[in-house]
Amino acid sequence: MKLPQTGGCLCGAVRYEITGPPLVTYTCHCTVCQRLTGSAFSSAVVVAAEACRFAGGETRSFERPADSGRTVTRWVCAGCGTWVCNGARPGTAPPGGFVAVRAGTLDDTSWLRPTAHFWTRSAQPWVALPEGDTRFETQPEDGLAWLRSIRNHQRRSDH
Repeated sequence: MKLPQTGGCLCGAVRYEITGPPLVTYTCHCTVCQRLTGSAFSSAVVVAAEACRFAGGETRSFERPADSGRTVTRWVCAGCGTWVCNGARPGTAPPGGFVAVRAGTLDDTSWLRPTAHFWTRSAQPWVALPEGDTRFETQPEDGLAWLRSIRNHQRRSDH
């Protein structure tokens, strides 16, 4: 994978640039993602907030309560409806935070290889998950702590 990576919505109004390596690329097999995508799962690339810059285009949020009781916020292009990312409003995640960019919105997806899988208990029976990948029957119990541990491990590996 070469940096920076770029991407955006279907109509091109919302664009972004990723300047740092992803912490993780994951698939979510929950039934909500299956409905949202019309497919067997959704996939995302999680990057440090400071490594993702958004430009142009208006976004709209859609919120729903998660099984955990937290609120899940999805951001879509107001023009074409493309699901671009999750979490804080694009471009406003605090330093030290994370952005989950929808993997299919990248301009180049040839390098993608999910290594973590959420909600595997509702995965379609024909989906084969690679051996050795990280699997969660639901969500990681504390997803932010899990992401921070990945980031800390990557930082130690870089030194």
